Amino acid sequence: MTDASIVEGDLIARREGSAGIIRLNRPKAINAVTLEMFHDIDKALDVFEADPEVVVVLLEGAGERGLCAGGDIRSLWESSKVKGDLGKILWRDEYILNARIRKFPKPYVAFMDGIVMGGGVGLSAHASHRVVTEKTKLAMPEVGLGFFPDVGGTWLLSRSPGEIGTYFGLTGQTMNGPDAIHAGFADVVVPSEKLAALREVLTRPARGITSDEIRTLIEIFATGETAGPVAAEQAKIDALLGYDRMEDIVAALQRDGSDFAQATLKTLSEKSPRGMVVTLKLLRLARTSRSLEECLVREYRAALEVFASDDFREGVRAAVIDKDRSPKWSPPRIEDVTPAMVAPYFAEIGADELKFD
Repeated sequence: MTDASIVEGDLIARREGSAGIIRLNRPKAINAVTLEMFHDIDKALDVFEADPEVVVVLLEGAGERGLCAGGDIRSLWESSKVKGDLGKILWRDEYILNARIRKFPKPYVAFMDGIVMGGGVGLSAHASHRVVTEKTKLAMPEVGLGFFPDVGGTWLLSRSPGEIGTYFGLTGQTMNGPDAIHAGFADVVVPSEKLAALREVLTRPARGITSDEIRTLIEIFATGETAGPVAAEQAKIDALLGYDRMEDIVAALQRDGSDFAQATLKTLSEKSPRGMVVTLKLLRLARTSRSLEECLVREYRAALEVFASDDFREGVRAAVIDKDRSPKWSPPRIEDVTPAMVAPYFAEIGADELKFD
Protein backbone atom coordinates (compact mmCIF):
# COMPACT_ATOMS: atom_id res chain seq x y z
CA MET A 1 0.00 0.00 0.00
CA THR A 2 1.27 3.49 -0.82
CA ASP A 3 0.73 6.62 1.29
CA ALA A 4 -2.53 7.31 -0.59
CA SER A 5 -5.60 7.87 1.56
CA ILE A 6 -8.02 5.05 2.34
CA VAL A 7 -10.76 7.49 3.33
CA GLU A 8 -11.19 11.24 2.78
CA GLY A 9 -13.82 13.62 4.13
CA ASP A 10 -15.08 13.78 7.72
CA LEU A 11 -12.54 11.08 8.44
CA ILE A 12 -9.09 10.90 6.85
CA ALA A 13 -7.30 7.56 6.99
CA ARG A 14 -3.97 7.03 5.26
CA ARG A 15 -0.58 5.46 5.72
CA GLU A 16 2.32 7.78 6.42
CA GLY A 17 5.58 5.85 6.54
CA SER A 18 5.11 3.03 9.03
CA ALA A 19 2.04 4.58 10.68
CA GLY A 20 -1.62 4.21 9.89
CA ILE A 21 -3.07 7.67 10.51
CA ILE A 22 -6.71 8.14 11.54
CA ARG A 23 -7.66 11.83 11.62
CA LEU A 24 -11.08 13.00 12.76
CA ASN A 25 -11.81 15.80 10.30
CA ARG A 26 -14.74 17.91 11.44
CA PRO A 27 -12.85 20.77 13.12
CA LYS A 28 -15.83 23.17 13.13
CA ALA A 29 -17.74 20.60 15.24
CA ILE A 30 -14.64 19.79 17.34
CA ASN A 31 -14.56 16.53 15.39
CA ALA A 32 -17.87 15.20 16.73
CA VAL A 33 -18.22 11.65 15.42
CA THR A 34 -21.02 10.47 13.12
CA LEU A 35 -22.16 6.93 12.41
CA GLU A 36 -20.40 7.07 9.03
CA MET A 37 -17.15 8.06 10.73
CA PHE A 38 -17.34 5.07 13.06
CA HIS A 39 -17.79 2.84 10.01
CA ASP A 40 -14.83 4.49 8.27
CA ILE A 41 -12.61 4.02 11.33
CA ASP A 42 -13.52 0.34 11.40
CA LYS A 43 -12.71 0.08 7.68
CA ALA A 44 -9.35 1.81 8.23
CA LEU A 45 -8.48 -0.57 11.08
CA ASP A 46 -9.22 -3.50 8.76
CA VAL A 47 -6.67 -2.14 6.27
CA PHE A 48 -4.05 -1.21 8.88
CA GLU A 49 -4.33 -4.55 10.65
CA ALA A 50 -3.77 -6.46 7.40
CA ASP A 51 -0.96 -4.24 6.05
CA PRO A 52 2.47 -5.54 7.20
CA GLU A 53 4.00 -2.10 6.49
CA VAL A 54 1.83 -0.50 9.18
CA VAL A 55 3.45 -1.03 12.59
CA VAL A 56 1.53 1.57 14.61
CA VAL A 57 -1.85 3.34 14.35
CA LEU A 58 -2.16 7.00 15.33
CA LEU A 59 -5.47 8.72 16.18
CA GLU A 60 -5.56 12.53 15.97
CA GLY A 61 -8.04 15.37 15.53
CA ALA A 62 -8.07 18.13 12.93
CA GLY A 63 -8.01 21.74 14.06
CA GLU A 64 -6.81 23.45 17.22
CA ARG A 65 -9.73 22.83 19.60
CA GLY A 66 -9.49 19.17 20.41
CA LEU A 67 -9.47 15.52 19.45
CA CYS A 68 -13.23 15.02 19.67
CA ALA A 69 -16.18 16.64 21.47
CA GLY A 70 -18.17 13.39 21.40
CA GLY A 71 -20.86 11.83 19.27
CA ASP A 72 -23.28 13.60 16.97
CA ILE A 73 -25.79 14.36 19.74
CA ARG A 74 -28.06 16.52 17.60
CA SER A 75 -28.74 13.66 15.17
CA LEU A 76 -29.45 11.30 18.06
CA TRP A 77 -31.85 13.84 19.58
CA GLU A 78 -33.71 14.23 16.31
CA SER A 79 -34.03 10.47 15.90
CA SER A 80 -35.18 10.04 19.50
CA LYS A 81 -37.92 12.63 19.01
CA VAL A 82 -39.49 10.61 16.20
CA LYS A 83 -38.83 7.24 17.86
CA GLY A 84 -36.21 6.41 15.24
CA ASP A 85 -33.49 3.77 15.46
CA LEU A 86 -30.26 5.81 15.17
CA GLY A 87 -29.39 5.22 18.83
CA LYS A 88 -29.78 1.48 18.47
CA ILE A 89 -27.56 1.39 15.36
CA LEU A 90 -24.96 4.01 16.28
CA TRP A 91 -24.29 2.85 19.83
CA ARG A 92 -24.10 -0.80 18.76
CA ASP A 93 -21.48 -0.07 16.11
CA GLU A 94 -19.64 2.43 18.32
CA TYR A 95 -19.40 0.09 21.31
CA ILE A 96 -18.20 -2.80 19.16
CA LEU A 97 -15.52 -0.44 17.78
CA ASN A 98 -14.52 0.59 21.32
CA ALA A 99 -13.92 -3.05 22.20
CA ARG A 100 -11.96 -3.59 18.98
CA ILE A 101 -9.65 -0.67 19.78
CA ARG A 102 -8.83 -2.11 23.20
CA LYS A 103 -7.83 -5.44 21.63
CA PHE A 104 -6.22 -4.09 18.46
CA PRO A 105 -3.15 -6.25 17.76
CA LYS A 106 -0.84 -3.38 16.79
CA PRO A 107 0.18 -0.40 18.95
CA TYR A 108 -2.62 2.20 18.84
CA VAL A 109 -1.57 5.69 19.89
CA ALA A 110 -4.13 8.38 20.70
CA PHE A 111 -3.21 12.08 20.74
CA MET A 112 -5.72 13.39 23.30
CA ASP A 113 -4.94 17.07 22.82
CA GLY A 114 -7.55 19.72 23.67
CA ILE A 115 -11.18 18.68 24.20
CA VAL A 116 -11.82 14.94 24.56
CA MET A 117 -15.37 14.05 25.55
CA GLY A 118 -17.90 11.23 25.31
CA GLY A 119 -17.41 9.33 22.07
CA GLY A 120 -13.94 10.82 21.77
CA VAL A 121 -13.03 9.07 25.01
CA GLY A 122 -14.25 5.80 23.53
CA LEU A 123 -11.92 6.17 20.55
CA SER A 124 -8.88 7.15 22.61
CA ALA A 125 -8.97 5.97 26.23
CA HIS A 126 -9.05 2.29 25.22
CA ALA A 127 -5.87 2.74 23.16
CA SER A 128 -2.65 0.98 24.10
CA HIS A 129 -0.80 4.33 24.26
CA ARG A 130 -2.70 7.44 25.40
CA VAL A 131 -1.02 10.84 25.14
CA VAL A 132 -2.46 13.95 26.81
CA THR A 133 -1.09 17.52 26.84
CA GLU A 134 -1.29 20.70 28.91
CA LYS A 135 -4.31 21.60 26.76
CA THR A 136 -6.28 18.42 27.43
CA LYS A 137 -9.81 18.85 28.75
CA LEU A 138 -11.23 15.36 29.14
CA ALA A 139 -14.74 14.77 30.43
CA MET A 140 -17.67 12.40 30.43
CA PRO A 141 -20.50 14.90 30.99
CA GLU A 142 -23.33 12.59 29.95
CA VAL A 143 -25.28 12.75 33.23
CA GLY A 144 -25.98 16.38 32.34
CA LEU A 145 -27.78 15.06 29.24
CA GLY A 146 -29.96 12.58 31.11
CA PHE A 147 -27.50 9.88 30.07
CA PHE A 148 -24.53 8.11 31.71
CA PRO A 149 -20.80 7.69 30.91
CA ASP A 150 -20.89 5.11 28.11
CA VAL A 151 -18.40 3.96 25.40
CA GLY A 152 -16.82 1.78 28.10
CA GLY A 153 -16.72 4.73 30.49
CA THR A 154 -18.14 2.61 33.30
CA TRP A 155 -15.23 0.16 32.85
CA LEU A 156 -12.64 2.94 32.96
CA LEU A 157 -14.21 4.96 35.78
CA SER A 158 -14.76 1.90 37.97
CA ARG A 159 -11.02 1.21 37.77
CA SER A 160 -9.93 4.70 38.77
CA PRO A 161 -8.31 4.86 42.23
CA GLY A 162 -10.72 5.05 45.16
CA GLU A 163 -13.85 7.05 44.31
CA ILE A 164 -12.22 9.29 41.71
CA GLY A 165 -14.22 7.55 38.98
CA THR A 166 -17.45 7.98 40.93
CA TYR A 167 -16.68 11.70 41.22
CA PHE A 168 -15.92 12.22 37.53
CA GLY A 169 -18.81 9.99 36.42
CA LEU A 170 -21.46 11.74 38.51
CA THR A 171 -20.27 15.33 38.18
CA GLY A 172 -19.01 15.27 34.58
CA GLN A 173 -16.17 17.50 35.76
CA THR A 174 -13.23 18.04 33.41
CA MET A 175 -9.90 16.29 33.88
CA ASN A 176 -6.69 18.00 32.87
CA GLY A 177 -3.90 15.86 31.44
CA PRO A 178 -2.27 14.75 34.71
CA ASP A 179 -5.65 14.00 36.32
CA ALA A 180 -6.59 11.93 33.28
CA ILE A 181 -3.50 9.83 34.00
CA HIS A 182 -4.40 9.57 37.69
CA ALA A 183 -7.92 8.44 36.76
CA GLY A 184 -6.63 5.79 34.34
CA PHE A 185 -7.76 7.49 31.11
CA ALA A 186 -4.27 8.35 29.82
CA ASP A 187 -0.63 7.31 30.16
CA VAL A 188 1.71 10.28 29.59
CA VAL A 189 1.68 14.06 29.32
CA VAL A 190 3.54 15.40 26.28
CA PRO A 191 3.70 19.18 25.72
CA SER A 192 1.51 20.10 22.76
CA GLU A 193 4.45 21.83 21.08
CA LYS A 194 6.24 18.45 20.95
CA LEU A 195 3.38 16.48 19.36
CA ALA A 196 4.59 17.19 15.83
CA ALA A 197 8.05 15.85 16.68
CA LEU A 198 6.55 12.78 18.36
CA ARG A 199 4.29 12.24 15.38
CA GLU A 200 7.33 12.33 13.08
CA VAL A 201 9.05 9.68 15.20
CA LEU A 202 5.96 7.46 15.21
CA THR A 203 5.78 7.38 11.40
CA ARG A 204 9.26 5.84 11.18
CA PRO A 205 9.35 2.69 13.36
CA ALA A 206 10.76 -0.44 11.74
CA ARG A 207 8.67 -3.54 11.26
CA GLY A 208 8.69 -5.75 14.35
CA ILE A 209 8.85 -2.94 16.91
CA THR A 210 7.12 -3.92 20.14
CA SER A 211 4.47 -2.05 22.09
CA ASP A 212 6.99 -1.51 24.90
CA GLU A 213 9.42 0.04 22.44
CA ILE A 214 6.69 2.40 21.20
CA ARG A 215 6.07 3.36 24.82
CA THR A 216 9.77 4.12 25.26
CA LEU A 217 9.73 6.36 22.18
CA ILE A 218 6.76 8.30 23.56
CA GLU A 219 8.26 8.68 27.03
CA ILE A 220 11.25 10.54 25.56
CA PHE A 221 8.84 13.45 24.98
CA ALA A 222 6.89 13.13 28.26
CA THR A 223 6.90 15.51 31.24
CA GLY A 224 6.49 12.82 33.89
CA GLU A 225 3.38 14.40 35.44
CA THR A 226 0.88 11.90 36.83
CA ALA A 227 -1.61 13.78 39.04
CA GLY A 228 -3.53 17.05 38.85
CA PRO A 229 -5.78 19.16 41.10
CA VAL A 230 -8.58 16.62 41.51
CA ALA A 231 -6.10 13.95 42.60
CA ALA A 232 -5.20 16.27 45.48
CA GLU A 233 -8.79 15.83 46.74
CA GLN A 234 -8.54 12.02 46.71
CA ALA A 235 -9.01 11.51 50.45
CA LYS A 236 -12.07 13.75 50.63
CA ILE A 237 -13.58 12.23 47.48
CA ASP A 238 -13.08 8.71 48.85
CA ALA A 239 -14.78 9.63 52.14
CA LEU A 240 -17.75 11.43 50.61
CA LEU A 241 -18.56 9.36 47.52
CA GLY A 242 -18.01 5.85 48.84
CA TYR A 243 -21.69 4.97 48.99
CA ASP A 244 -23.96 2.87 46.79
CA ARG A 245 -26.99 5.17 46.95
CA MET A 246 -27.18 8.73 45.63
CA GLU A 247 -29.15 9.80 48.72
CA ASP A 248 -26.23 8.73 50.93
CA ILE A 249 -23.68 10.57 48.79
CA VAL A 250 -25.74 13.76 48.90
CA ALA A 251 -26.20 13.45 52.68
CA ALA A 252 -22.44 12.99 53.17
CA LEU A 253 -21.69 16.07 51.06
CA GLN A 254 -24.27 18.09 53.01
CA ARG A 255 -22.76 17.01 56.34
CA ASP A 256 -19.22 17.84 55.28
CA GLY A 257 -19.86 21.48 54.47
CA SER A 258 -16.41 22.13 52.96
CA ASP A 259 -16.01 24.32 49.89
CA PHE A 260 -15.27 21.19 47.85
CA ALA A 261 -18.40 19.43 49.14
CA GLN A 262 -20.59 22.46 48.48
CA ALA A 263 -19.23 22.88 44.96
CA THR A 264 -19.85 19.19 44.28
CA LEU A 265 -23.42 19.46 45.63
CA LYS A 266 -24.10 22.40 43.35
CA THR A 267 -22.82 20.46 40.34
CA LEU A 268 -24.92 17.40 41.19
CA SER A 269 -28.02 19.57 41.60
CA GLU A 270 -27.81 20.40 37.89
CA LYS A 271 -27.68 16.78 36.71
CA SER A 272 -30.46 14.35 35.85
CA PRO A 273 -31.53 12.57 39.07
CA ARG A 274 -32.43 9.45 37.13
CA GLY A 275 -29.15 9.69 35.20
CA MET A 276 -27.16 9.88 38.43
CA VAL A 277 -28.91 6.88 39.99
CA VAL A 278 -28.41 4.80 36.83
CA THR A 279 -24.78 5.92 36.55
CA LEU A 280 -23.95 5.02 40.15
CA LYS A 281 -25.45 1.55 39.75
CA LEU A 282 -23.57 1.00 36.48
CA LEU A 283 -20.31 2.05 38.13
CA ARG A 284 -20.82 -0.28 41.09
CA LEU A 285 -21.69 -3.23 38.83
CA ALA A 286 -18.65 -2.47 36.65
CA ARG A 287 -16.31 -2.95 39.61
CA THR A 288 -16.91 -6.68 39.55
CA SER A 289 -17.03 -6.99 35.76
CA ARG A 290 -14.33 -9.11 34.15
CA SER A 291 -14.03 -7.32 30.82
CA LEU A 292 -14.72 -4.15 28.90
CA GLU A 293 -17.18 -6.14 26.77
CA GLU A 294 -19.24 -7.07 29.82
CA CYS A 295 -19.58 -3.38 30.70
CA LEU A 296 -20.43 -2.45 27.11
CA VAL A 297 -23.25 -5.03 27.02
CA ARG A 298 -24.69 -3.46 30.17
CA GLU A 299 -24.20 0.07 28.82
CA TYR A 300 -26.00 -0.82 25.59
CA ARG A 301 -29.07 -2.05 27.46
CA ALA A 302 -29.14 1.17 29.45
CA ALA A 303 -28.46 3.34 26.38
CA LEU A 304 -31.51 2.01 24.54
CA GLU A 305 -33.67 2.87 27.54
CA VAL A 306 -32.10 6.35 27.72
CA PHE A 307 -32.78 6.90 24.02
CA ALA A 308 -36.50 6.45 24.62
CA SER A 309 -36.55 8.68 27.70
CA ASP A 310 -37.82 12.21 28.15
CA ASP A 311 -34.73 13.06 30.22
CA PHE A 312 -32.41 12.46 27.27
CA ARG A 313 -34.44 14.63 24.92
CA GLU A 314 -34.77 17.33 27.58
CA GLY A 315 -31.09 17.25 28.51
CA VAL A 316 -29.96 17.58 24.89
CA ARG A 317 -32.54 20.30 24.28
CA ALA A 318 -31.28 22.38 27.21
CA ALA A 319 -27.57 21.86 26.52
CA VAL A 320 -27.30 21.64 22.72
CA ILE A 321 -30.49 22.75 20.98
CA ASP A 322 -31.93 25.72 22.90
CA LYS A 323 -28.84 26.14 25.11
CA ASP A 324 -30.89 27.59 27.97
CA ARG A 325 -29.10 25.32 30.50
CA SER A 326 -32.40 24.82 32.33
CA PRO A 327 -33.49 21.21 31.86
CA LYS A 328 -36.71 20.03 33.49
CA TRP A 329 -35.76 16.60 34.75
CA SER A 330 -38.26 13.79 35.29
CA PRO A 331 -38.44 13.10 38.15
CA PRO A 332 -36.92 16.34 39.48
CA ARG A 333 -35.48 14.92 42.72
CA ILE A 334 -33.16 12.02 43.50
CA GLU A 335 -35.50 10.71 46.20
CA ASP A 336 -38.27 10.40 43.60
CA VAL A 337 -36.28 7.97 41.44
CA THR A 338 -37.82 4.58 42.24
CA PRO A 339 -36.41 1.08 41.69
CA ALA A 340 -39.20 0.51 39.17
CA MET A 341 -37.93 3.47 37.11
CA VAL A 342 -34.36 2.18 37.17
CA ALA A 343 -35.02 -1.52 36.51
CA PRO A 344 -35.65 -1.22 32.72
CA TYR A 345 -32.14 0.20 32.22
CA PHE A 346 -30.68 -3.10 33.41
CA ALA A 347 -33.12 -5.57 31.85
CA GLU A 348 -32.00 -8.04 29.18
CA ILE A 349 -33.10 -7.06 25.67
CA GLY A 350 -33.28 -10.40 23.87
CA ALA A 351 -32.32 -10.36 20.21
CA ASP A 352 -31.08 -6.76 20.51
CA GLU A 353 -28.30 -7.66 22.97
CA LEU A 354 -24.87 -6.33 22.02
CA LYS A 355 -22.75 -9.11 20.54
CA PHE A 356 -19.02 -9.26 19.75
CA ASP A 357 -17.35 -11.48 17.15
